[in-house]
Amino acid sequence: MAVTGGILFVFVVAHLLGNLKVFQGPEHFNAYAEGLRTVGAPFFGRGWVLWMVRSVLLASLFAHIWAAVGVTRASWRARPVAYRRLDLVETTYAARTMRWGGVIIFVYVVYHLLDLTFGRVNPSFVPGDVYHNLVASFQRWPVSVAYIVAMVVVGLHCYHGLWSALQTLGLHRPPTVAWRRGVAGGIAAAITAGYVAIPLAVLGGVVR
Repeated sequence: MAVTGGILFVFVVAHLLGNLKVFQGPEHFNAYAEGLRTVGAPFFGRGWVLWMVRSVLLASLFAHIWAAVGVTRASWRARPVAYRRLDLVETTYAARTMRWGGVIIFVYVVYHLLDLTFGRVNPSFVPGDVYHNLVASFQRWPVSVAYIVAMVVVGLHCYHGLWSALQTLGLHRPPTVAWRRGVAGGIAAAITAGYVAIPLAVLGGVVR
């Protein structure tokens, strides 16, 4: 779970950095999208490296889900009888919502692909014009709201994942324990803010 989570986290950050190019205008954003398809040339054909990366991400996603199911089942076996009273002292909201958050993220990723990659649910989809497709999609406020909610969930997921990763690395004793949550929270907040800024910019007419 940690290894696949790390791979997916790197993708989330890299994807955000690429998406932020939308603020540079259609020429730069479309050039970035085209660059993803031509990377590796002339040694690799058009889109080959991109599909290799997609294959790794897809395998990591399903391995992450498989690991999450395994961890959940182990947790249930460890305590088959529910607590009569549970005081939420050491847990966080992000930790308690990891399972449902994962489901929400998975459902949204499927919709996101159908919207901006395959164009099946985007009535204004123009093949190759990713800037236009993004703007046309986020101009529909229900799509933007769903995206914002999904990105908040991604932020919570990243927060707990980073916090847990730092603990796994042994940074859960003084003095590191004092800043571990802050570092995880700061990174997760920056990721969420970056993603959320894009639909808000489209709805506000900054990106059009």
